[in-house]
Amino acid sequence: MCGIFGCVLREGKAAPIIHQALKRLEYRGYDSVGVATIYDGRLQIKKDSGCVDDVHKKLDLNDLNGMIGIGHTRWATHGAPLMINAHPHTDCEGKIAVVHNGILENYSDLKAELLVRGHLFASRTDTEVVPHLIEDYMKQGFAFLDGVRETVKRLEGSYALAIIYANEPDKIVCARSQSPIVIGASDIDSCVSSDIPTVLPLTNKILDVQNGELGILTANTLNLVRISDGTPIQRDLRTITWDVELAQKQGYPHFMLKEIHEQPRCLEDAMRLQRRYIDLITTFLDRSREIYLLACGTSYNACLAAAYMFSNLCNLSTHPIIASEFIEQYGNAVNIESTILAVSQSGETADILHAIDHARFKAATILGLTNTIGSTLTRVSRAYVCQQSGPEIGVAATKTFTSQLLVLAQLALSLAEVRGKVSQERIDEFEVKLNEITHISETVINTQEEKVKAVVEKYRTAKCFYFLGRGINTATALEGRLKLLELAYVPSIAYPAGESKHGPISLIQEGFPAIFVCPKNETRKALIGNIMEMKARGAKIIAVLDEEDQEVKNLVDDYFEIPTGIPEILSPIPYVIPLQLFAYYMALARNCDPDKPKNLAKSVTVL
Repeated sequence: MCGIFGCVLREGKAAPIIHQALKRLEYRGYDSVGVATIYDGRLQIKKDSGCVDDVHKKLDLNDLNGMIGIGHTRWATHGAPLMINAHPHTDCEGKIAVVHNGILENYSDLKAELLVRGHLFASRTDTEVVPHLIEDYMKQGFAFLDGVRETVKRLEGSYALAIIYANEPDKIVCARSQSPIVIGASDIDSCVSSDIPTVLPLTNKILDVQNGELGILTANTLNLVRISDGTPIQRDLRTITWDVELAQKQGYPHFMLKEIHEQPRCLEDAMRLQRRYIDLITTFLDRSREIYLLACGTSYNACLAAAYMFSNLCNLSTHPIIASEFIEQYGNAVNIESTILAVSQSGETADILHAIDHARFKAATILGLTNTIGSTLTRVSRAYVCQQSGPEIGVAATKTFTSQLLVLAQLALSLAEVRGKVSQERIDEFEVKLNEITHISETVINTQEEKVKAVVEKYRTAKCFYFLGRGINTATALEGRLKLLELAYVPSIAYPAGESKHGPISLIQEGFPAIFVCPKNETRKALIGNIMEMKARGAKIIAVLDEEDQEVKNLVDDYFEIPTGIPEILSPIPYVIPLQLFAYYMALARNCDPDKPKNLAKSVTVL
């Protein structure tokens, strides 16, 4: 996700402080850097794509004058990682500068409106509508602060904003809706940031900005007002006792746990995809005679689940395929009527790019789903969609997996609607559940984490685990097993539960732990039979189950509960979360570092 920092000083230059703050934001992941200050009644801006050190070496970020400024590290979601798309962005007159973390859902409509009014845009970002809209309101007679408030009232989506205006060089205005932002206060200056670590070298006194609030900073004052009506808000400063390293993890002991807890917010962002991107991908999929879902590792498990989604909703056979096996298995069968939907968090996975090169040579259509705008996958795809999860620091994928599932579910639903394979009533039901999945996932985390810890303590010395599921949750079982292998180095086996009698059950002995993914759907009756087969041979049964499924609760030794009423195609999203937590806490119990599993890398860029 993008990083924001700004400060107002009583004396000295702001630029060097902003530069160092941007260095402390590097752990969040980014592709571009920029700084804007006000000096002698004018904006001074330096920005470019690349890392902080490289941009500083090229432009000297410390050279900007002025006692007030804002800075930004950008994680691209709209527009490639180029200098022109780097923040800060300005209005037509170059007097208003804005940095932004978040995703504006209605930027296309706002941009069209502003273009009609004669505004000129330089970038392909969603953010640039903000300074132009503020400028537009100020031309109508609004003061700067009121122009900001009227602007943010019109924004839909998520945002944390920091804004400066050259004609009022003593203040920063900030605003929040869902994306985090905090204000820091010391005796000699004030600062605003999307993250506490950048504030701590200046002060440990923090003023929290909540959703729907506007903050106004000067060197001497801090004020909060409601965006809706401008009424003042009184809130006390709080003292932060974390050190910088812990603050980077927002108080969590590891990035992985932080990212598991971030999943509800990431799922919200995955629901904010621009409709035109969904429609474009849908058009290509609808034209295809055959669709291959191409991925590796965790992304392959997401593709396996997606194959069930496309089959269930669209009556369309799709082929989930591990990228390294694609050429040998399907290479000669691919042709101009084939579509490859490649799924890669980094967009740089070597096996995927190698397979795509082969498919392009065969004239297949290449589509992409990635978390990284500007990656090779986005450049070689006819069309792509960004899952908008933000950077994932932990090596083991968690939030990127559930976001991929949600994007793929939206694509499957869109294609089903276009192909007329699903009734409008059923589509409406799915839309409701799609919008509930964020709350459901948050509920799972809040209610099951302590239970996971207790179950881990019970099985921490187990030498092997089974993970079993049926239907779409075969993919959930595979992902749960992968997380345990990656993080705790526990030998684990995952199978479709119906295959357990065809070999795997031979390993079962007294006390052998078997984890079943058991939603309350059409597979449940068969799964109960598989549970009984394992119990009869002495297995200890752990189930991820529907909270209302008393029958299965009575059969198993331990269980994690998921809220009831989740459609089958969405069930892997909440059902995988206890398995992520299980792997995390099992790693801790076995003295393993969950952020840095041995022999693994975040992006595999070699064949």
